[in-house]
Parts: sequence; C-alpha cells; structure tokens
Amino acid sequence: MTRTPRASAGDELRPIAAARFARDGFQATSLQQIADEAGYSKSSVLYHFASKEALLDALLEPTIDALAEVIDRADSIRGDADARRLFVERFIDFLLLHRHEVALFITQGRSLGHLAVIERANDLVRTLGETAGALDSTLDQLRFGVALGGAAYILAASDDWSTNEPLPDDEIRAALVVVVGELLAPLGSRTA
Repeated sequence: MTRTPRASAGDELRPIAAARFARDGFQATSLQQIADEAGYSKSSVLYHFASKEALLDALLEPTIDALAEVIDRADSIRGDADARRLFVERFIDFLLLHRHEVALFITQGRSLGHLAVIERANDLVRTLGETAGALDSTLDQLRFGVALGGAAYILAASDDWSTNEPLPDDEIRAALVVVVGELLAPLGSRTA
C-alpha cells in the first residue's frame, strides 16, 4: 500500500488559517485553534510561522500579488467587449480562488489596517477605486463599484447568510461573469 505524503505544514496551515480568520476574525483566532484543526502542536505552527501576524503575511502576500495583477488590467473595462469580459473573468476567478482572503479584506480591512500586509491590500482596493473614479459618469462609477464590490461581498459573506448547500464554483463563476458583465457593459457609453 502506497502512502500519500503529507503536504508541508505551511501548505496545510495557510488554508485552515484563512478559513478561521475569515469566519471568526483574526483577533478572535488563536494559533492553538489553528494548530488543533490542522492536527499540529502550537510549537510546530510557531516553527513555520514566528507569529500569528507572520502567518497572516504568508497567507495574504500571494493573494495581494494576484489582486495587483488583476487591478493592473482594470483599465480594460473601458475597452471593447472582449477585453472587458476577460477582466471580469479574471476578477471572478481571483475572488473564487481567494474567497477567504477576500473576506478578510472586506470584513477586517479597517480593524487590521495597522498591519503592513493589510495596508498593502487596502492600497490596492483604493487603486481599484481610482479606476472607478476615472469613469465618465456617476452612474458608471456606481455600476463599477456595485458590480465588483457586490461580487466580492456575495462570495465573502455567502457562508453567513445562505442556508442552502454551497453551489459549485463553476456554477457561481458562470453566473457572476454574466451578472458582473451585464453591469459593466458598456461602461462609458451612458450618461449620468
């Protein structure tokens, strides 16, 4: 019988921490709780991450890098329909891949703003807001904010308000691409 090797502790701890931080809050989650859920000792967690803040950094840095890549393409929303659709797909894919981390940004971005990793995430969200501010009309600015913010929030908070079984990600993706795409199309061509 072949045994499947266990993933590295860091790889196992990050998603558990992400889910805990998103569900219970960063401040309310202890390293001991994360260790218990992962089946490690607290000292093992501290071997891999010097502190809870270091674990948060390791968890969020790749997410923030991915968000920066998405935001770098945000100007394409004013382009043709294909460019806009590609941006929407990338944004929705980002949200689905980093659902717990996005929930942290949304629900705890202000209270954890003193942490450098959260400050960087908040700066990126402000950059995205500047993209909206550069749109031609108030209507387009609000459309952009509701479309992207609504998609992020619906995924971040769905565990809290939905009593139904979670929908498959491919079904959620398809629906969000349509809804967000409809809200954003065609930006800049309407007047306020």
